[in-house]
Amino acid sequence: MGGRRPRTGQDWKLLAESCVALLERLPELVDEHIRQLTEYSPVYGQVLTQDQQWREAETAMRIGIQTISAPRDSPRRDLQHAEEAGRRRAQQGLPLELLVHAYRSAGYLVWDALMESAAGREPERLAVLMRCATMVWSAVDVQAATASESYLATERELRRRTDERLQALLDALLEGQEAPGLAARAAAGLDLPEHGPYAVVVLRTERHDTRDGRDGRDGCVRPMLGAGLRFIWRMRADCEIGVVALDPGQGLDAVARLLDGRRSGPGGISPVVSGLGELGRARRWAELALRTCPPDATGVVRLDQRMATALVVSQPELAGRLVSDVFGALLELEPGDRAVLIETLDMWLACEGSAGRAAGRLYCHRNTVFNRLRRLEQLTSRSLARPRDLIEMTLALDAYRLAGTGTTR
Repeated sequence: MGGRRPRTGQDWKLLAESCVALLERLPELVDEHIRQLTEYSPVYGQVLTQDQQWREAETAMRIGIQTISAPRDSPRRDLQHAEEAGRRRAQQGLPLELLVHAYRSAGYLVWDALMESAAGREPERLAVLMRCATMVWSAVDVQAATASESYLATERELRRRTDERLQALLDALLEGQEAPGLAARAAAGLDLPEHGPYAVVVLRTERHDTRDGRDGRDGCVRPMLGAGLRFIWRMRADCEIGVVALDPGQGLDAVARLLDGRRSGPGGISPVVSGLGELGRARRWAELALRTCPPDATGVVRLDQRMATALVVSQPELAGRLVSDVFGALLELEPGDRAVLIETLDMWLACEGSAGRAAGRLYCHRNTVFNRLRRLEQLTSRSLARPRDLIEMTLALDAYRLAGTGTTR
């Protein structure tokens, strides 16, 4: 409560006298104010002790009453106090609506007391108060707005600090750091169970990709819910890492279905682990699953379904040697000729060794497929009928396709 000086000296003098008289009743007004707040909501008493409420209300109302009749150029102590009060209430967790209500309630109480003091006395004093009504209520609005702005700014800062703390905890888990109580602190901060089924997803993405609730900035964001799953995301320079909380007995098929087709690039899903303390291992597995995707892939794959390919990409030097040993003569062919033979082998494997089905997909005759496969056997000095040779050729094909240019990355 407070505002600019009334328009005439006489008005100001009468208003100042009313305010001085009102200060003598301040303890009574504070008691009534606290009673009204408690009646309005029990939350006031849950956030602040009664003594603390009384002291802070007494200070605020005293400053407000003194400011009503303060000279025009006086510092706005009421606004400074409102800013501090807004900051304190945000830190204490009092809802913003209750903060604003407290200011309105105090304003009504002081105004009613001023009017009561003028009732039955000289009409001039009552007329002065009526002329000051707009000024007083405008000041109450400014105080409430100042407290609200300070509250919201503090709330944003507290949320930023909380997010940074949670990001640090999540990063520590994903990096596989071991520290006493780390998983328990992360569980409490992220509102997740410390023990239970989890998986990690790593998605290769562009920085501007902001789908699925993420905002394009480094950070931990609100969980994305779907299919009974809960995701906590962490964005990196070239990928997004998601921690997936699964329900007991829930498998990874739901994770793959939810993510597949929603991304512009590929992704990898780790096997299930049994708690937050194993997220570091799960992240490495998810990254390995992602590495099994060729450069032009768009789907999301599971490591437990790509084990053989994962073995290849986890040993890049050995994979390069495998490609050279198995496909050495094949790599010396003209690019077009080499591509036809590679495509035929890939399709034949996809069709589970059926030359007829492969021919249908390749739009050629069944005998053409047989001829190309025989030529592959000659160039590689291996037989597709021998299991060990078939394994080598399959792994060499995976390594070749993942390399993109014939060399592993």
